[in-house]
This record gives sequence, C-alpha cells and structure tokens, in this order.
Amino acid sequence: MPDLEENIENEINSPPPAASAPFLEEEQEPTLATTRLVKIKFRPAGRHYDFAAGKIPLTKGDRVVVETDRGRALGTVVTFPRNVADKDLPEGLKGVMRLANADDLAMGANFNAKEEFSLRFCRERIAERKMAMKLVRAEYLFDGSKIIFYFTADGRIDFRELVKDLAHYFHTRIEMRQIGVRDEAKLIGGIGICGRELCCSSYLTEFAPVSVKMAKEQELALNPNKISGQCGRLLCCLAFEYETYCDMKKGLPKCGRKVTVEGREGEVISQHILRQTVTVNFGPQQRIEMTTEEVEKGIMPQKLAAAGSPPPERPERSSGQGATGRPERPERQNRDSRQQRPRPGTPPANPPETKTPPPQPTARPQGPGRQQPNSRQNRPAPPVLADVKVPAKPPQHQIKRVTEPAEGTTAPGEPEARRRRQRNRRRSNRKPGAPTTSESGE
Repeated sequence: MPDLEENIENEINSPPPAASAPFLEEEQEPTLATTRLVKIKFRPAGRHYDFAAGKIPLTKGDRVVVETDRGRALGTVVTFPRNVADKDLPEGLKGVMRLANADDLAMGANFNAKEEFSLRFCRERIAERKMAMKLVRAEYLFDGSKIIFYFTADGRIDFRELVKDLAHYFHTRIEMRQIGVRDEAKLIGGIGICGRELCCSSYLTEFAPVSVKMAKEQELALNPNKISGQCGRLLCCLAFEYETYCDMKKGLPKCGRKVTVEGREGEVISQHILRQTVTVNFGPQQRIEMTTEEVEKGIMPQKLAAAGSPPPERPERSSGQGATGRPERPERQNRDSRQQRPRPGTPPANPPETKTPPPQPTARPQGPGRQQPNSRQNRPAPPVLADVKVPAKPPQHQIKRVTEPAEGTTAPGEPEARRRRQRNRRRSNRKPGAPTTSESGE
C-alpha cells in the first residue's frame, strides 16, 4: 500500500509532457506588415488617389493636408482607412501630413477667390498675342506656390512668352497644361440632353471608352445629335447599360433564323430585348410577336392557341378608307349652308324671325263645281303630246368664208389702223423729256 501511494503522488507532481513540434508550428502564424490607406480627392468629381494615413484618426469627409508631386494640397477623405499589405502598396505612395485646421481652410478659400481674376488676366494676354488656344480654368495650389492654367488647342502652342508675362505679373511659378474636350466639359460642367447635370462633372471619376457599337446594341438611333454629349464625343452613359443589354440579348434567337411553329415555317426579323420577345414573319402581312420559350417549343402564343385563331392579318382597305387606312373625311359644307353660331355672351345681331308657311296655290277647277285638293299626288297628269316631227337644226358653228379684197383695193378700216400703228411707233421711239406732237407744232 505505501508503494501505491508513492506512485500516485509522483504522477500528480510530475510536469506535463512536452508538446510535439508539429503542434507548435500550427499555433504560430506569421504576421504580415500592413499600412493604413485612404482615398482622397481634390475636386468634387475628381479622381481618387491613395495616401498613407499613418496613425492619424481619419473618417470619411475629413479635410486633410497632403504632400503631392506638385506640392502641398488640400483634399477630402473619400473612404474609411483600410489595412493593405506592404507588398500590395502602389509605387510612389505619399502620406497625409495632418488634419486641416481653420488657418488651412482660410488660406485655401483665399487662393480660390483669386482664380477668377487670374483666368481673366490670362485671357487678355492670349487675346493680345492672338494665340489659337482656349483657356478653360486657372487653379492655385494650396500654399499659392504655383498657378496651373488649363487650356485646349488643336495642335501644339508655343506659350513661352505668355508664361514670362504671367510669371512677371503674379510673381509665382506658372504651369500651362493642355487638356482634351472631355476634360474641358468636366471642368466647366453643364446640363445634358437628359435635363440633369453632366455625369462627368457630378460623380464620374474616370472616363471609360465608348464606341458606336454600344449604341447599336441598345437599338438607339445613330443620330450624332442624339448620342453626342456637350463635349462633342459619344455620351458616357452609353456604357452604363451596355453589359446588361449584351447579357439579355444572348438568350434571344438571332435575326434571320428559320423557325417552325406548329408546322408553319417562319423567320425571325426583329428582337425586343427589354420585352425578351422576337417578331416572327410567317408570310406577307403575317407577323407574330413570340417569346423565346414559344419559339424553342414551336407553339403559338397562348392567347392565339387558346382561341385557335390564325395569325392576325391586316384588314383590307374599304371603300370609305384612304391610302393610310384611315376613314376619309366627309366633304366640307358650303359656306352658304353653314350655320353661323353666335359667340357666347354676345347678343344676336338679327333676332330670329318666325317663318310663316307660304300660301299654297289652289288647283284649277276640273269641272263645274269641282276643285282639286292641294296635293301633288292628286294633281292631273300632264297631257301626252303626239309624235311631232321636228326639222333638224343646222350646226351652230358654221364656217364663214373669208374673201380677200381685190388687188388695188383696201379693206374698210385699214387706213385708220395703219395711222394708229404709225402713231404708236413714233411714241415708242420718242426720247424721255422730248416735247409731244402738240408742243412741237406738228
């Protein structure tokens, strides 16, 4: 018994067994180095840039001062901080210096107020030098160490002399940056054909490529005025629903496909992407709109199959319909037969007169003491004339023989006509302002 008690005490006081090597390797996980990143923008619809937040507590919407390649700038935090592995960090990453205080905000507002004057002064210098360029915007950096002028032009512009004038006047560094027409519309802003603010100046951060194929896939009219934006390029919104239209169009039968529906052969002639239907032509003036399921199964639409009626045909033109199938208008009434309706609120010019029936003529007496009633049905029939031969009348247009006057004789009235022609000839040859025959004494 004492030996058993000693063994139990040794087991209790003995240390636990050491853990195996594989078990320790599973518990130890390697830690990766991470960095807190935030996205910052410098204008309302500008591009988003990544900056290292460090240990500064930041939230969405904070105004911060950051260091950029161009110098210090005042930006706005767009997203909440996130941890990113150091191996995935972008190259040339800059950091956030500090949260913007009241002095920083006042300095930024002061230089923003000077941008309008700088833009106007630069435009005057461009007009004096007659340079083929369009100035769009002037932008000050946060600390006023540089002014950036954005402009558009068809080609390269030599603006070295212009930069000298601007630097001499503003006493700071000057940068001239040429941009495209899409960037111009983004900086200026405006209202689109939809009646809303331009997408590029309200929320679009980057420009996506747009092509005419997108308009064709969405079955839009290829009218440049309809599918072009304020910048003169294709609308950016054409790319918004392009992928959706492509996905919906994959399940529809293609145009030109031959189909057989209940023993009748037809051809798909058009697609309706949003309704997910196609139009099938079964012959002249026999077109039916069918779903994809009905075309694949080869059955007629439910509303036609239930009634057992053939495909609808266009009704033929009736005698009372015109070339467009519309009923013809009734002939206009004559102006004399129209009733002139008085305007409301005006008394009638001539009060209506009561019409008295005209006196009816009395019929002639047919016999002694008898009178015929005043009725057309009871009037006596006209007497029947006997057949009388009437001689034929000569034709109304008879040919008159024209006899020429004998030689040496004049037709009556010819001398008077000759004198009239001579008098008219002298009047036409007379110069303006010359005296008339009575004044000259002729």
